[in-house]
Amino acid sequence: MKMLPFRSSGRVSIGVELELQIINPHTFGLMSRAKDLIRTIKESPAQKRIKPEITQSMIEINSSIHDSPIQLMEELHKIQFFLLQQAERLNIAFCGGGTHPFHKWTMQKIFPTIRYKKLSRQYRYLSKRSTVFGQHIHVGCKQADDAIYLTHALARYVPQFIAICASSPFYLGIDTGYQSSRASVFNAFPLSGVVPYLCSWAEFSDYFYKMKNAGIVETMKDFYWDIRPKPEFGTVEIRVCDTPLTIKQAVIMTAYLQSLSLYLLQERPINVSRDLYYVYSYNRFQASRYGFEAKFIDLANSQIILLADDILDTIKKFERYANQLNNMGLIAQVAGQVINKKNDAARLRQILKNVGSFPKVVEEQCMLWKKETERIQSL
Repeated sequence: MKMLPFRSSGRVSIGVELELQIINPHTFGLMSRAKDLIRTIKESPAQKRIKPEITQSMIEINSSIHDSPIQLMEELHKIQFFLLQQAERLNIAFCGGGTHPFHKWTMQKIFPTIRYKKLSRQYRYLSKRSTVFGQHIHVGCKQADDAIYLTHALARYVPQFIAICASSPFYLGIDTGYQSSRASVFNAFPLSGVVPYLCSWAEFSDYFYKMKNAGIVETMKDFYWDIRPKPEFGTVEIRVCDTPLTIKQAVIMTAYLQSLSLYLLQERPINVSRDLYYVYSYNRFQASRYGFEAKFIDLANSQIILLADDILDTIKKFERYANQLNNMGLIAQVAGQVINKKNDAARLRQILKNVGSFPKVVEEQCMLWKKETERIQSL
């Protein structure tokens, strides 16, 4: 059997991809200026960290590999500062958030790369509708079977990731009633959702090559699963998080995932079975809709609990490993957000209540992004 090569990584090393909104600083609508930005930074060393995305109203920033969330935060702040310098030159703005509150996906333009043009021809309106903004987090694994275990074990915690990072209550000019409306957008793609129940690297390799030989996929990028192994990086990639409003919140989420992953790999507390996926879609919906106040069905213990309680209980379980990683200062902030029921979705709803219109909400989002960098530079 042909085995898919797996590149070993440092155990629970971390890397982050953040999709950002490109904003018109006068109307606060989305702006199709990614081509201009990419052209401007072509000769810059930062170009390898700033990439186009499928539509031209968004860009993606990529970190390098880190062991420490604090080091990750330092790098992301440097990229953020560089982007703000480019924004002044190009008369644009940037912000976080999982969705733009009032954009029309019909107005979006596909970024003209061969891959994105091909995807647009294949998926048509779904390509433009996917102008939503996520945080993807990579966790390193030393060997392929660790990656398979972690992919399935983390599925149990997907509702937690959605609730902690939820930042998309508004979409197409309305309050959706959801904490994360973005979480449902990619479900329409045929290769989205959950990874098939494949419990060894040999099974996973066989599945991948069968899909490739059938002409369905070319690379792992063609799978849009919530969690997927990335053998070329030696990581497991979590893809369900909305882009937070600040770099700090993105790093807090990364520290949470890193600590949880070390606990899972060290203690193997999750029994990987099909049971993990019986209630997966229901628990995922609950988190998207209700955030910290969602109901969570824990089949392993035959109980229904509040998702907030499940997160706090999970923190207690991995606290020893968080301390080993020097992450508890960041994890304590997650606990505070859970106890106070305050994620970025709640923050955005409060901003709307204060300012009264969606354009002003986006203006505040841009200011949050800018002020964070200005504060760091002044230290």
